[in-house]
Amino acid sequence: MQTVAALLRGEILIETRSHSAWGGALTAQMYLPLGRSLVWQKLTDYPRWVYYFPDIISSEIIQKGNLSHSSKRLHQVARKAFLFITVQVEIYLRVMEVVQQQIQFRMEKGNFADFTADLKLQDYESGTLLTYSVQATPDIPIPSLFVQQAMQLDLPANLRRMRQIICGS
Repeated sequence: MQTVAALLRGEILIETRSHSAWGGALTAQMYLPLGRSLVWQKLTDYPRWVYYFPDIISSEIIQKGNLSHSSKRLHQVARKAFLFITVQVEIYLRVMEVVQQQIQFRMEKGNFADFTADLKLQDYESGTLLTYSVQATPDIPIPSLFVQQAMQLDLPANLRRMRQIICGS
């Protein structure tokens, strides 16, 4: 019951899990007070992800699926400052969509040893529950503790920003 109240108050719930010696993994949940079809429409506008995630400086669809194939290919570029250095990463993703239910992001190539993310939507109370799971290992050796901490700090802030933009408030 506390989980429902926390989500409806706007909290972002985070659960971390181990992934690799140099990577991190977590699942985050947030409530959006909008119907699933509207949330879906906004989430699948991938060029807009530069507004949801401030570290992403470019997000473009480089190949669209056809009617019989619901996958797309994305190219994203992100820039992140760590301590005294700024790192720019690039990733090519295969995106598989199950309409209004799930988006899977799978790395084809990029500046990661591995990267996967799953975004799931489900009806919840009078809106939508978004569950975002991500696991990633940078291709530069950064201890997993730092990667996990960065994810734990960045993802909730990014999801709050995403909710603000999607909900228009």
